[in-house]
Amino acid sequence: MLSTQPEITIIGGGVVGLSVAMGLLSAGHRVHVLDGTDGDARASQGNFGLVWGQGKGWNFEPYARWTSDSLAAWPEFARTLTDLSGIDVALDQSGGFEFFTDADEMDEFAGMLAQQQGHLGNRFSHEILSGDEMRKHMPGIGPDVVGGSFSQLDGHVNPLRFLRALRRAVKTLGGRVTMNATVQAVRPVSGGGFDLKLATGNKTSAEKVVLCAGLGSAKLTADLGFTTAIRPQRGELLITEKLGVRLPFLSSTIRQVDEGGVQIGGTKADVGMDDRETLDVMASLASHAVAVYPALADVRVVRAWGALRVMSPDGYPVYAQSHHHPGAYLVTCHSGVTLAALHASVLADWINGTSTAPNLEAFDESRFTVSTAA
Repeated sequence: MLSTQPEITIIGGGVVGLSVAMGLLSAGHRVHVLDGTDGDARASQGNFGLVWGQGKGWNFEPYARWTSDSLAAWPEFARTLTDLSGIDVALDQSGGFEFFTDADEMDEFAGMLAQQQGHLGNRFSHEILSGDEMRKHMPGIGPDVVGGSFSQLDGHVNPLRFLRALRRAVKTLGGRVTMNATVQAVRPVSGGGFDLKLATGNKTSAEKVVLCAGLGSAKLTADLGFTTAIRPQRGELLITEKLGVRLPFLSSTIRQVDEGGVQIGGTKADVGMDDRETLDVMASLASHAVAVYPALADVRVVRAWGALRVMSPDGYPVYAQSHHHPGAYLVTCHSGVTLAALHASVLADWINGTSTAPNLEAFDESRFTVSTAA
């Protein structure tokens, strides 16, 4: 009798897991995605929707190149998503700004971008602009802005629509997505394959397993022989009412979605699994937004929330194959939207071990052991 078990089971049905599923399905695999519950810490439902390169990998060339590759792949990826899902994710890659009200912070960031430019050469372009130059081209920019940077490669998508499109695309490609299927344990089977125990008490099995559960991966890494310490980092967001006019810019901290509302964010806090929003941080976010673009002072905030990012020890992605249990893989990152175009394509070659696979050795978790030993 032929096995009815999926060839590859992906643990985690967020942006990362669904993107990886797309790539594997396109490569001809049978794929089953096990997604958790609505009560889980879901980074995919609280992200900023950025497709962003500025500052990415400025001091780690492999990450700079990996990000650059994904930015270049995003237009075709977005078209594929629309074809498969019928959903327009509203990709806009017309360029993005970073704004600064502190001259020292701006100078530091300019130095980072110069290093990133050195890594990427003509694959990356950026401009450093004074506050007066910004106000000349965008009259609404506030007087407290001392300057900033611009990169024509940066952009964004509608994050919640993107998640829906991924889920629908996976199903269109023949993948199976099971909701409310939190995995409690993964056990390697003698002779190959894995048994998975779900929180519901149900069990399933798989020939290969790809762990993409974000913060939920932390409790499962040891089962598969991985050592990466995955940690949360809280970011907070403000959401405004829908505006009848378009903002003249996109930045990594202030973005207007295609539906008209403005998202304001960019905070970082190491507070464990606490995803609550805080009054002082919300006030700081509002103050920054008004300093950059004073017209926002008259706009009403309609929602606010905190969300947890998924962070590795050094903040960079981890792509690891288990040395102890062949057939098990760990994929974790905090730039799941930016890197989705590669996760949905060439990452399948890495999992398959084909000759065309990208060289991801620099992202293996062994770098943490080497760093500690040093």
